[in-house]
Amino acid sequence: MTKKESPVAAKLLRAHQHGLGKKGFDLASIDPGATPWSRGSKDADREALDALALELDTLQNLFYADRRFKLLVVLQGLDTSGKDGTVRAVFSQTSPLGVHTYSWKVPTEVERDHDYLWRIHQQMPAAGEVMIFNRSHYEDVLVPVVNGWITPRQAKERFAQINDFERMLTETGTVIAKFMLHISKEEQRTRLQERLDDPAKRWKFSLGDLEVRKHWDAYQAAYQNAIDATGTPWAPWTIVPADSKPHRNLMIATLIRDMLVGLRLHYPTGDRSLDGIRVT
Repeated sequence: MTKKESPVAAKLLRAHQHGLGKKGFDLASIDPGATPWSRGSKDADREALDALALELDTLQNLFYADRRFKLLVVLQGLDTSGKDGTVRAVFSQTSPLGVHTYSWKVPTEVERDHDYLWRIHQQMPAAGEVMIFNRSHYEDVLVPVVNGWITPRQAKERFAQINDFERMLTETGTVIAKFMLHISKEEQRTRLQERLDDPAKRWKFSLGDLEVRKHWDAYQAAYQNAIDATGTPWAPWTIVPADSKPHRNLMIATLIRDMLVGLRLHYPTGDRSLDGIRVT
C-alpha cells in the first residue's frame, strides 16, 4: 500500500486485481458498469482526473530524472473499451519526451518471420521512460485462440513464455501495469452505433468489428483464461470497469499515480562542484 492509499482503496483494488495471491479469478464476477473509484458524479470524476493528470506530469518528470526504473502500461480490451480515450485523458499533461505510446496492429511479414515476442521486445521503455501499449503481446493469446489458429497446448505454452518474459523485464528494472478495460456487451453496442452515426467517428468503424462481436462469449472466455494464467506477483492484472469513461480514466490515473509514489522516486544527486556558483 502506498502512502496515498486508504484501507478502503486497498480493499477495492484487491477485488479488481489478479496475480497477487488471490485464487479463483472470475472475470464475469466483475461488473463492467461498477464505479468503485467514482467521486460521486461524472463531473466530479473529471475534475479529480484533471488534478491527477497534473500530478502525473510532476511524477513523470521525477521518474525521468530518477532513471532507476522503466514503466510499461498495458491497455487491453475489446473494441470501444476506451484504450485511445484512456491514453488521451490519463496522460493529457505529461511530456512526450518521456511518455510514448505504441499501438499494436496485425504483424507484418517480417514480424511473422520471428517469434511473436520479438517485435514486442523492441518497443520496451528505456530507463526513465513510460511506454503505453494500446493492445499488446496479449493479442497473441486472444485472437489466435478464438480463431482456432493455435491449439490449447500452444496457448498454454505462450502463457508460460509471457510470464517468463515479463519476469525478466521486471528483474531488469521495468515496472509493469496491466489493465484490462472491461466493457459490457450492451455498452459496446451503443458505442459502435455512435461510431456509425457520427461522421467524425465513422472512420474508426470496420465491418470486422461486427464479426468480432459475434464471438463475444469466446473472447470473454479467452480473456478469462489469459488473465488467470498471466496474472503474476511481478505483473498482476487490474480489471477496470469501463462502461463509464470518466470512472475508467480516474481509476487508471489513480492507480498509476499510486504506483509511481510507491517507487519512492528522487532526483539524482547533483554535481557538488557546482555548489556556490552564481550565474551572472
